[in-house]
Amino acid sequence: MSLRASIGLQLGTLDLDVDIVAEPGEVVALLGPNGAGKSTVVRALAGLLRVDRGSIRIGGTIVDDPAGGVFVPAEQRPVGVVFQDYLLFANLTALENVAFGLRARGMQKALARTTASEWLERLGLAGFAGHRPGQLSGGQAQRVALARALATEPRLLLLDEPLAALDASTRSDVRRDLRRHLSTFEGVRILVTHDPVDAYALADRVIVVESGRVVQAGTLAEVTAQPRSRYVADLVGVNLLSGDLRHNVLTSTTGAEVVATGDAPDGAAFVVIRPQSVALHRERPSGSPRNAWLVTVADIDQYADRVRVRLDGSIPLVAEITPTALASLGLRPGDQVWAAAKATETVAYPA
Repeated sequence: MSLRASIGLQLGTLDLDVDIVAEPGEVVALLGPNGAGKSTVVRALAGLLRVDRGSIRIGGTIVDDPAGGVFVPAEQRPVGVVFQDYLLFANLTALENVAFGLRARGMQKALARTTASEWLERLGLAGFAGHRPGQLSGGQAQRVALARALATEPRLLLLDEPLAALDASTRSDVRRDLRRHLSTFEGVRILVTHDPVDAYALADRVIVVESGRVVQAGTLAEVTAQPRSRYVADLVGVNLLSGDLRHNVLTSTTGAEVVATGDAPDGAAFVVIRPQSVALHRERPSGSPRNAWLVTVADIDQYADRVRVRLDGSIPLVAEITPTALASLGLRPGDQVWAAAKATETVAYPA
């Protein structure tokens, strides 16, 4: 049961135009910064928002098509949703919360409770059926929300930041449990997240959304290997430069030049430089580096065994050095230094 969605809508200042294709049994992660439009996509797929243009097809059924005058309301769509804060009813028990979705679709009370009980047992919550949300841990509440979503036997499962409400100490355990539970669902699964760890652990493919547009799509390995936006580069932790490439020399919009490797043709291109490949010098370096730029130290972040130095200039960069190197250089914000990177560690690819 595949998903084919072309979602175009205007919501306040957000102009959303996103296409999504997902196959049965596939987990597709929508990755992007806050305000990119990810949750709006979920609301449109769930039927909580009408699209202004485009269409949404789940399997062979069109559930939203403004041109054709079709709009299937949320309660009639074969869609289950796990919201970021789970939206469990505080006055209902776990059993009653799971049964609620079934009752809303017309199932008789006794059968709804029996089905809800089976789902709680399946997700390891049989002993918590009588507990209210306030008596549950974050991981248990998430599983109740997941049971409620799955109990209606949806064809499409939407998970909107399902781990965001958890503290760091429990997130990895709950992520592992969620991966196991999702593997039993045969329909299409759409995961919204801003955390690349969630995407890596749970998703088969990622779609990166920024400012209402898809900027990159593919496996996480494909996306991280060749980032195509500053957001993705920051997410991966690499330096991303763009400009015009001629004979393996990239000229940036500021006029700075970067000698790169790779088989990218001449034209618009990106260049990636790993922070670990950027060396810092008090004097202009001589020898092997073919790239050297005079830059200004903007900020210094020191961790246990590494230091990230943010550099401003015609080529803005982040360098990662050791605490020993920092002490040896005696760097302070505002200092001018030379940043160098070997061409063999500077990779170009088409924009």
